[in-house]
Amino acid sequence: MSPIIHSLPVLILYPHARCNCRCVMCDIWKRTDADELAPEQLDRHLADIERLSVRWVVFSGGEPLMHSSFFRLCELLKARAIRITVLSTGLLLRRFAEQIVQYVDDVLVSLDGPQPVHDSIRRVPGAFARLQDGLHEIHAISPFFPIAARCTVQRLNCNAIVETAEAAKSLGLQSISFLAADLTSEAFNRLRPWEEARQEPVALSVDDIPTLSAQFDELTALWTGSGFVLESREKLERIVRHFRSHLGLSEPEAPRCNAPWVSAVVESDGTVRPCFFQRPVGSLSGQSLFSVLNGFDAQQFRQSLDVATNPICKRCVCSLYLT
Repeated sequence: MSPIIHSLPVLILYPHARCNCRCVMCDIWKRTDADELAPEQLDRHLADIERLSVRWVVFSGGEPLMHSSFFRLCELLKARAIRITVLSTGLLLRRFAEQIVQYVDDVLVSLDGPQPVHDSIRRVPGAFARLQDGLHEIHAISPFFPIAARCTVQRLNCNAIVETAEAAKSLGLQSISFLAADLTSEAFNRLRPWEEARQEPVALSVDDIPTLSAQFDELTALWTGSGFVLESREKLERIVRHFRSHLGLSEPEAPRCNAPWVSAVVESDGTVRPCFFQRPVGSLSGQSLFSVLNGFDAQQFRQSLDVATNPICKRCVCSLYLT
Protein backbone atom coordinates (compact mmCIF):
# COMPACT_ATOMS: atom_id res chain seq x y z
CA MET A 1 0.00 0.00 0.00
CA SER A 2 1.16 3.49 -0.83
CA PRO A 3 2.36 5.68 2.06
CA ILE A 4 0.60 8.64 0.42
CA ILE A 5 -3.08 9.12 1.26
CA HIS A 6 -5.13 10.61 -1.56
CA SER A 7 -8.50 9.34 -0.36
CA LEU A 8 -9.78 8.98 3.19
CA PRO A 9 -13.20 7.30 3.27
CA VAL A 10 -13.62 7.53 7.06
CA LEU A 11 -12.77 10.38 9.44
CA ILE A 12 -13.30 9.94 13.19
CA LEU A 13 -13.68 13.17 15.14
CA TYR A 14 -13.59 13.75 18.87
CA PRO A 15 -15.60 16.99 19.14
CA HIS A 16 -14.54 17.36 22.77
CA ALA A 17 -13.09 15.26 25.59
CA ARG A 18 -15.88 14.82 28.09
CA CYS A 19 -18.40 12.14 29.02
CA ASN A 20 -21.53 11.81 31.13
CA CYS A 21 -20.86 8.22 32.23
CA ARG A 22 -18.23 6.83 34.58
CA CYS A 23 -17.64 3.47 32.94
CA VAL A 24 -15.32 1.04 34.66
CA MET A 25 -13.50 0.21 31.39
CA CYS A 26 -12.76 3.80 30.38
CA ASP A 27 -11.02 6.87 31.81
CA ILE A 28 -12.42 9.54 29.47
CA TRP A 29 -14.87 10.71 32.14
CA LYS A 30 -11.89 11.78 34.27
CA ARG A 31 -11.06 14.57 31.82
CA THR A 32 -11.78 18.06 33.14
CA ASP A 33 -10.52 20.25 30.29
CA ALA A 34 -12.92 22.14 28.08
CA ASP A 35 -11.24 21.58 24.71
CA GLU A 36 -13.77 21.59 21.88
CA LEU A 37 -13.60 21.37 18.13
CA ALA A 38 -15.15 24.72 17.24
CA PRO A 39 -17.27 25.05 14.08
CA GLU A 40 -14.79 27.57 12.66
CA GLN A 41 -11.97 25.05 13.20
CA LEU A 42 -13.87 22.36 11.32
CA ASP A 43 -14.71 24.88 8.61
CA ARG A 44 -10.97 25.51 8.14
CA HIS A 45 -10.45 21.84 7.28
CA LEU A 46 -13.47 21.34 5.02
CA ALA A 47 -11.43 21.93 1.86
CA ASP A 48 -9.10 19.08 2.84
CA ILE A 49 -12.05 16.90 3.82
CA GLU A 50 -13.41 17.40 0.32
CA ARG A 51 -9.97 16.94 -1.27
CA LEU A 52 -9.60 13.61 0.57
CA SER A 53 -13.10 12.51 -0.53
CA VAL A 54 -14.22 11.81 3.03
CA ARG A 55 -17.55 9.99 2.78
CA TRP A 56 -18.24 9.19 6.42
CA VAL A 57 -17.58 11.13 9.62
CA VAL A 58 -17.95 9.30 12.93
CA PHE A 59 -18.27 11.47 16.02
CA SER A 60 -16.75 9.64 18.95
CA GLY A 61 -15.98 10.50 22.54
CA GLY A 62 -16.82 10.64 25.36
CA GLU A 63 -20.29 11.84 24.58
CA PRO A 64 -20.42 13.97 21.40
CA LEU A 65 -23.86 15.36 22.26
CA MET A 66 -22.32 17.30 25.18
CA HIS A 67 -20.53 19.59 22.68
CA SER A 68 -21.83 23.16 22.88
CA SER A 69 -22.27 23.54 19.09
CA PHE A 70 -22.53 19.93 18.03
CA PHE A 71 -25.26 20.28 15.44
CA ARG A 72 -23.47 23.18 13.80
CA LEU A 73 -20.59 20.75 13.18
CA CYS A 74 -23.09 18.32 11.69
CA GLU A 75 -24.61 21.06 9.54
CA LEU A 76 -21.23 21.87 7.99
CA LEU A 77 -20.68 18.23 7.05
CA LYS A 78 -24.26 17.58 5.99
CA ALA A 79 -23.99 20.40 3.44
CA ARG A 80 -21.30 18.31 1.74
CA ALA A 81 -23.38 15.10 1.67
CA ILE A 82 -21.12 13.35 4.20
CA ARG A 83 -22.64 10.54 6.24
CA ILE A 84 -22.68 11.34 9.96
CA THR A 85 -22.64 8.69 12.68
CA VAL A 86 -22.74 9.51 16.38
CA LEU A 87 -21.35 7.14 19.02
CA SER A 88 -23.39 7.88 22.13
CA THR A 89 -23.94 6.82 25.72
CA GLY A 90 -27.64 7.36 25.05
CA LEU A 91 -28.24 9.63 28.02
CA LEU A 92 -28.95 12.73 25.91
CA LEU A 93 -30.90 11.19 23.05
CA ARG A 94 -34.27 12.37 24.32
CA ARG A 95 -33.09 15.98 24.80
CA PHE A 96 -31.73 16.22 21.27
CA ALA A 97 -34.08 13.86 19.44
CA GLU A 98 -35.32 16.39 16.88
CA GLN A 99 -31.84 17.63 15.99
CA ILE A 100 -30.50 14.09 15.73
CA VAL A 101 -33.19 13.16 13.23
CA GLN A 102 -32.50 16.34 11.25
CA TYR A 103 -28.70 16.35 11.14
CA VAL A 104 -27.46 12.80 11.86
CA ASP A 105 -27.67 9.72 9.64
CA ASP A 106 -27.38 7.03 12.31
CA VAL A 107 -26.51 6.51 15.96
CA LEU A 108 -24.52 3.76 17.65
CA VAL A 109 -25.32 3.50 21.35
CA SER A 110 -23.33 1.74 24.02
CA LEU A 111 -25.26 -1.10 25.63
CA ASP A 112 -23.41 -3.01 28.33
CA GLY A 113 -26.12 -5.48 29.31
CA PRO A 114 -29.68 -5.74 30.54
CA GLN A 115 -30.78 -2.92 32.83
CA PRO A 116 -29.03 -3.84 36.11
CA VAL A 117 -25.75 -4.75 34.37
CA HIS A 118 -25.80 -1.72 32.10
CA ASP A 119 -26.41 0.71 34.96
CA SER A 120 -23.73 -0.94 37.08
CA ILE A 121 -21.07 -0.70 34.37
CA ARG A 122 -22.05 2.85 33.37
CA ARG A 123 -22.12 3.83 37.05
CA VAL A 124 -25.07 6.11 36.31
CA PRO A 125 -28.35 5.28 38.10
CA GLY A 126 -31.17 5.03 35.59
CA ALA A 127 -28.85 4.99 32.55
CA PHE A 128 -30.79 2.16 30.87
CA ALA A 129 -34.13 3.93 31.39
CA ARG A 130 -32.76 7.18 29.97
CA LEU A 131 -31.43 5.32 26.94
CA GLN A 132 -34.80 3.68 26.47
CA ASP A 133 -36.65 7.01 26.73
CA GLY A 134 -34.31 8.56 24.17
CA LEU A 135 -34.81 5.75 21.70
CA HIS A 136 -38.59 6.01 22.04
CA GLU A 137 -38.46 9.79 21.49
CA ILE A 138 -36.38 9.50 18.31
CA HIS A 139 -38.55 6.72 16.90
CA ALA A 140 -41.69 8.68 17.71
CA ILE A 141 -40.35 11.39 15.39
CA SER A 142 -38.84 9.04 12.80
CA PRO A 143 -39.91 5.40 13.23
CA PHE A 144 -37.19 3.98 11.00
CA PHE A 145 -34.28 6.15 12.11
CA PRO A 146 -31.32 3.74 12.32
CA ILE A 147 -29.94 3.17 15.83
CA ALA A 148 -27.74 0.20 16.62
CA ALA A 149 -26.02 -1.05 19.77
CA ARG A 150 -22.45 -1.95 20.58
CA CYS A 151 -21.50 -3.94 23.66
CA THR A 152 -18.01 -3.89 25.16
CA VAL A 153 -17.37 -7.35 26.57
CA GLN A 154 -15.69 -7.51 29.97
CA ARG A 155 -15.82 -9.34 33.28
CA LEU A 156 -19.02 -7.67 34.49
CA ASN A 157 -21.13 -8.71 31.50
CA CYS A 158 -19.45 -11.82 30.06
CA ASN A 159 -22.21 -14.01 31.52
CA ALA A 160 -25.00 -11.82 30.13
CA ILE A 161 -24.20 -11.68 26.41
CA VAL A 162 -27.45 -13.34 25.32
CA GLU A 163 -29.47 -11.13 27.68
CA THR A 164 -27.73 -8.08 26.23
CA ALA A 165 -28.80 -9.01 22.70
CA GLU A 166 -32.34 -9.61 23.94
CA ALA A 167 -32.31 -6.21 25.65
CA ALA A 168 -31.16 -4.55 22.41
CA LYS A 169 -34.00 -6.20 20.53
CA SER A 170 -36.56 -5.16 23.13
CA LEU A 171 -35.32 -1.56 22.88
CA GLY A 172 -36.07 -1.51 19.15
CA LEU A 173 -32.43 -1.31 18.08
CA GLN A 174 -31.68 -2.50 14.56
CA SER A 175 -28.60 -4.58 15.43
CA ILE A 176 -25.94 -5.25 18.02
CA SER A 177 -22.20 -5.78 17.72
CA PHE A 178 -19.66 -6.91 20.28
CA LEU A 179 -16.04 -6.00 20.93
CA ALA A 180 -13.58 -6.85 23.68
CA ALA A 181 -12.63 -4.33 26.33
CA ASP A 182 -9.25 -2.74 25.65
CA LEU A 183 -6.90 -3.55 28.51
CA THR A 184 -3.41 -2.53 27.41
CA SER A 185 -3.37 0.60 25.23
CA GLU A 186 -3.13 4.31 26.02
CA ALA A 187 -6.49 4.99 24.36
CA PHE A 188 -9.54 6.30 26.21
CA ASN A 189 -7.66 9.02 28.11
CA ARG A 190 -5.09 6.75 29.72
CA LEU A 191 -1.89 8.62 30.41
CA ARG A 192 -0.15 5.24 30.40
CA PRO A 193 -1.30 1.64 29.92
CA TRP A 194 -3.21 0.27 32.88
CA GLU A 195 -1.30 -1.58 35.54
CA GLU A 196 -2.39 -5.12 36.41
CA ALA A 197 -4.48 -4.01 39.40
CA ARG A 198 -6.49 -1.63 37.15
CA GLN A 199 -6.97 -4.31 34.49
CA GLU A 200 -8.31 -6.92 36.89
CA PRO A 201 -11.90 -5.61 37.32
CA VAL A 202 -12.32 -5.54 33.53
CA ALA A 203 -10.31 -8.53 32.31
CA LEU A 204 -11.78 -12.02 32.29
CA SER A 205 -10.50 -14.67 34.67
CA VAL A 206 -9.63 -18.20 33.59
CA ASP A 207 -13.02 -19.35 34.87
CA ASP A 208 -14.80 -16.66 32.82
CA ILE A 209 -13.44 -17.90 29.48
CA PRO A 210 -15.71 -20.96 29.11
CA THR A 211 -18.66 -18.88 30.30
CA LEU A 212 -18.09 -16.34 27.53
CA SER A 213 -17.59 -19.04 24.92
CA ALA A 214 -20.84 -20.73 25.93
CA GLN A 215 -22.66 -17.40 25.76
CA PHE A 216 -21.38 -16.85 22.23
CA ASP A 217 -22.47 -20.37 21.24
CA GLU A 218 -25.99 -19.67 22.50
CA LEU A 219 -26.03 -16.22 20.91
CA THR A 220 -25.07 -17.69 17.54
CA ALA A 221 -27.66 -20.45 17.81
CA LEU A 222 -30.40 -17.92 18.54
CA TRP A 223 -29.52 -15.19 16.05
CA THR A 224 -27.67 -16.78 13.09
CA GLY A 225 -29.18 -15.63 9.82
CA SER A 226 -31.21 -12.83 11.38
CA GLY A 227 -28.72 -10.07 10.67
CA PHE A 228 -29.35 -8.71 14.16
CA VAL A 229 -26.01 -9.84 15.65
CA LEU A 230 -23.41 -8.45 13.27
CA GLU A 231 -20.51 -10.79 14.11
CA SER A 232 -20.23 -14.35 12.93
CA ARG A 233 -19.29 -17.04 15.46
CA GLU A 234 -15.77 -16.91 14.01
CA LYS A 235 -15.48 -13.18 14.73
CA LEU A 236 -16.92 -13.63 18.20
CA GLU A 237 -14.25 -16.23 18.85
CA ARG A 238 -11.65 -13.50 18.32
CA ILE A 239 -13.01 -11.85 21.49
CA VAL A 240 -12.51 -15.09 23.41
CA ARG A 241 -8.96 -15.36 22.06
CA HIS A 242 -8.27 -11.75 23.05
CA PHE A 243 -9.01 -12.53 26.69
CA ARG A 244 -7.19 -15.86 26.49
CA SER A 245 -4.06 -14.14 25.21
CA HIS A 246 -4.28 -11.56 27.99
CA LEU A 247 -4.13 -14.44 30.47
CA GLY A 248 -1.13 -15.94 28.67
CA LEU A 249 -3.15 -18.92 27.44
CA SER A 250 -2.51 -18.17 23.75
CA GLU A 251 -0.50 -15.82 21.56
CA PRO A 252 -2.10 -12.46 20.64
CA GLU A 253 -3.17 -12.23 17.02
CA ALA A 254 -3.66 -9.08 14.97
CA PRO A 255 -6.93 -8.73 13.05
CA ARG A 256 -7.12 -7.95 9.36
CA CYS A 257 -6.98 -4.17 9.29
CA ASN A 258 -6.14 -1.29 6.96
CA ALA A 259 -7.40 1.55 9.19
CA PRO A 260 -4.21 3.69 8.90
CA TRP A 261 -4.64 3.81 5.11
CA VAL A 262 -8.42 4.45 4.93
CA SER A 263 -9.22 6.42 8.09
CA ALA A 264 -7.85 8.83 10.67
CA VAL A 265 -8.74 9.96 14.17
CA VAL A 266 -8.71 13.67 15.07
CA GLU A 267 -8.92 14.48 18.77
CA SER A 268 -10.45 17.63 20.24
CA ASP A 269 -7.05 19.32 20.67
CA GLY A 270 -6.12 18.67 17.02
CA THR A 271 -4.00 15.56 17.62
CA VAL A 272 -4.13 13.23 14.60
CA ARG A 273 -3.76 9.47 14.96
CA PRO A 274 -3.86 6.73 12.31
CA CYS A 275 -6.35 4.82 14.52
CA PHE A 276 -7.64 4.90 18.09
CA PHE A 277 -4.65 3.06 19.52
CA GLN A 278 -1.48 3.97 17.61
CA ARG A 279 0.73 6.95 18.46
CA PRO A 280 -0.06 10.42 17.02
CA VAL A 281 1.39 11.31 13.62
CA GLY A 282 0.91 15.07 13.92
CA SER A 283 -1.34 17.91 14.97
CA LEU A 284 -3.72 20.24 13.16
CA SER A 285 -2.32 23.16 15.11
CA GLY A 286 -1.01 25.35 12.30
CA GLN A 287 -1.23 22.56 9.72
CA SER A 288 -3.81 21.22 7.32
CA LEU A 289 -5.33 17.76 7.59
CA PHE A 290 -3.85 16.73 4.24
CA SER A 291 -0.35 17.86 5.20
CA VAL A 292 -0.46 15.99 8.53
CA LEU A 293 -1.74 12.78 6.96
CA ASN A 294 0.98 12.94 4.33
CA GLY A 295 3.72 14.40 6.50
CA PHE A 296 7.02 12.66 7.17
CA ASP A 297 5.93 11.03 10.45
CA ALA A 298 2.68 9.71 9.01
CA GLN A 299 4.34 8.30 5.89
CA GLN A 300 7.12 6.71 7.92
CA PHE A 301 4.55 5.11 10.21
CA ARG A 302 2.56 3.59 7.34
CA GLN A 303 5.70 2.43 5.51
CA SER A 304 7.02 0.65 8.59
CA LEU A 305 3.74 -0.74 9.91
CA ASP A 306 3.34 -4.50 9.68
CA VAL A 307 -0.10 -5.12 11.16
CA ALA A 308 0.53 -8.83 11.69
CA THR A 309 3.56 -8.26 13.93
CA ASN A 310 2.97 -4.83 15.45
CA PRO A 311 2.50 -5.29 19.23
CA ILE A 312 -0.31 -2.72 19.43
CA CYS A 313 -2.13 -4.25 16.45
CA LYS A 314 -1.78 -7.72 17.95
CA ARG A 315 -3.82 -6.59 20.96
CA CYS A 316 -6.29 -4.45 19.02
CA VAL A 317 -9.98 -4.77 19.89
CA CYS A 318 -11.44 -2.53 17.17
CA SER A 319 -10.15 -3.14 13.66
CA LEU A 320 -11.35 -1.67 10.38
CA TYR A 321 -10.96 -3.10 6.91
CA LEU A 322 -12.29 -1.27 3.86
CA THR A 323 -11.77 -2.31 0.26
